[in-house]
Amino acid sequence: MVSERVVLADWLFTSPAVVVQAATGVALAAIAGFPITHGWVAYGIALYAIAGACWIPVVVLQIRMQDLARRAELAGTALAERYWRYARAWFWLGVPAFIAVVLAIGDMIVKPS
Repeated sequence: MVSERVVLADWLFTSPAVVVQAATGVALAAIAGFPITHGWVAYGIALYAIAGACWIPVVVLQIRMQDLARRAELAGTALAERYWRYARAWFWLGVPAFIAVVLAIGDMIVKPS
């Protein structure tokens, strides 16, 4: 089932990437002598945290959607309305996460004071 692969891919690829990016980003800022508690580095970390805060409930929603899809498939019925409510929430959580990531990249490129 596709939803099972999506959840698995999220855990196999996204989770380690989040940890590695955070750790290496903080380490590189420290090595370069940039303080991580203020300035553009702090803004980037805050934006990264916003994206992460949106991602955590998305994983929960994906698991719930996977379960609903599995039940519908086994019963030979259409997806429940709850599935579509979860899908809408999943989409709308992606909007601020995407914007935060784009702003974080811009922040790292421009490095505003």
